[in-house]
Amino acid sequence: MNSNYLPKVSVAAINKAKGTADVNELYDLLAQPLHEELYRRKTFDFLDDLSDGQQLLLAYDYARMQVGQGGFIQFIENGYIGMLPSMIEQLYKIGADEMARVMDDVLKVYVLNRELLSKPNTVEEFAQLYDELKEFEGIDERFGKLNDQTIKLMLDYAVGHLNEFITPLS
Repeated sequence: MNSNYLPKVSVAAINKAKGTADVNELYDLLAQPLHEELYRRKTFDFLDDLSDGQQLLLAYDYARMQVGQGGFIQFIENGYIGMLPSMIEQLYKIGADEMARVMDDVLKVYVLNRELLSKPNTVEEFAQLYDELKEFEGIDERFGKLNDQTIKLMLDYAVGHLNEFITPLS
């Protein structure tokens, strides 16, 4: 799928970010404009305007932020579960098969516990989910171990397909 939103990014900034040891610099350079536009539009329908690679970058960033703060239980509780099916497909596309399997496992646990995970929760009930759904602990751990490798694969894909992510400025 082609993108209907290609932020303008300097080629010099891309090359500088590629040359640093900090992969987050390049990641942020590609992801930040997507977050800004999503915030401006105030609707996740924006994802429909993005290429598969952009969708993966943005959805994965939400997963990364949520899982880092409260695991996949928080990711699900905050309503992002709908991002997983396409994320899984896109992770396989870029060769991040292990992370795709992690995300698939999240989806399986969610489906098996849909009633519990779909209902509105008080703060106390939300906290109790961590005791009731111990299977997420291992999944959260696997996600953490594969995160850096997955980001590298995503960035390798992005650099090889820049026209899917940005409009390059000289």
